[in-house]
Amino acid sequence: MESWITSIKALTVDVFGTVTDWHSTIIREGERIGSQKQISVDWGQFARVWRSGYEPAMGRVRRGELPWTKMDTLHRMILDDIMCDFPTLELSDEEREHFNRVWHRLDAWPDVVGGMLRLKSKYIVAALSNGNVSLLTNMAKHAGIPWDCILSAELARHYKTDKEVYETAAHLLSLDPHSILMVAAHNHDLEGARAVGFRTAFISRPLEWGPGGGADTARDDEFDIIAQDFHDLATQLGI
Repeated sequence: MESWITSIKALTVDVFGTVTDWHSTIIREGERIGSQKQISVDWGQFARVWRSGYEPAMGRVRRGELPWTKMDTLHRMILDDIMCDFPTLELSDEEREHFNRVWHRLDAWPDVVGGMLRLKSKYIVAALSNGNVSLLTNMAKHAGIPWDCILSAELARHYKTDKEVYETAAHLLSLDPHSILMVAAHNHDLEGARAVGFRTAFISRPLEWGPGGGADTARDDEFDIIAQDFHDLATQLGI
């Protein structure tokens, strides 16, 4: 075991894509809508387009075009914006609101619960996500995700990868950043955490965007740990 690992007290973990499989969940919910309405939609494309609006929407807040806005509201704005790209899909306001809450009902990857329970035997394991607190809480209830606590970007009123999100997490955990391991399937998230002193663990999620969808990869020397899943991460941490 590398010497730095002995100083780790907590893991802060990205959620969308790292812990939950948003792509498959949205496809399944979309297929139910399509069946009910007897319409044909490429739900894989729909899921990717919806998710692709995430960074531009946060950019509008960062540029001051919008006030601070929680993720539920941004997701709904993106959904309304992309509906014109899928003309066969007609949803009432009530139906849109229910569909928008699919982000509260995301399923976890199969390795997550078991692997996280192993990690919790030694470390604090906290969500650190751009999702708002109610979204992340409902998601955890739905998918059985055993967080010790939920640290939302909403608490910092910034989005990752702004340094304030990571600094707020360290402050709320009363820990030095060097004693926290950021876990994510996204390079930019890990780079943001590393910039304020966190250690970093990359989790491989090749199917996050579906087959051939262009998920992030990492070189062996790019982060402190490169893991295939949460069980592999636990093993590499000596659990």
